[in-house]
Amino acid sequence: MKELKEIPLFSNEEEEREFWSKNDSSEYVEWEKAERVIFPKLKPSTKTISLRLPEYILDEIKMLARKKDVPYQSLIKIFLHDRLDKELKHSG
Repeated sequence: MKELKEIPLFSNEEEEREFWSKNDSSEYVEWEKAERVIFPKLKPSTKTISLRLPEYILDEIKMLARKKDVPYQSLIKIFLHDRLDKELKHSG
């Protein structure tokens, strides 16, 4: 059994994200002993962005959102998430 490295303390999420993007977690965690957990009330971090869209696209999104009875920003997030999943499945 190999010796695991100690996980450093992080001052914020960005620092932790940077660390894990450059380090192999198997050097820090025994994944064979890990248990799956669910955090039902955990909400992902969000970041506000500005996105310029042609008016006709925004109008169509708003019209579709009304038909689906969801806020138009939520519909945009759903579309982006679905497309991202699709692209990642095809690129892997």
